Amino acid sequence: MKNWLKHRAFSLVRHAQPIAARITRPLTMGVRAMIFDEAGHVCLIRQSYVAGWHMPGGGVEPGETLHESLKREMYEETGLALEEVPPIFAVYLNETMANRDHVALYVVHAYRVTGYVPSRLEVLEQGFFPPGDLPAGTTAPTRRRIAEVLEKRDPAPLW
Repeated sequence: MKNWLKHRAFSLVRHAQPIAARITRPLTMGVRAMIFDEAGHVCLIRQSYVAGWHMPGGGVEPGETLHESLKREMYEETGLALEEVPPIFAVYLNETMANRDHVALYVVHAYRVTGYVPSRLEVLEQGFFPPGDLPAGTTAPTRRRIAEVLEKRDPAPLW
């Protein structure tokens, strides 16, 4: 009887650990799209709920893959439809959000323009800008990521 109870207790603990980990150590994941046009200009957006100019992107929803999230966020925030899934450039730890928040960065060249106009409740402005002449208010992480890609630098570990 003691062995059965011991086995049952270990079994309960083993099954409870993943649930406890999700509650006490939740991991969040996001995506960002560094979208370039044919002239080499990069697409940036200015959102209503956060200061500065950023690359389009957002959080990965439950049950959604990174690629699905990239496609959805790109379309919702820019009206651009992803033509082919690019490889991930890098994955960063975003400590400003949480010490378990990660961002996957994609460099996008293949897309098509649709007639969709993003909601002005979320996206106040968007445009393509020369990398050497980004708009005032472009965030430091956005500038660092663009430099990493264009200068073929090794990605930093932190967003």
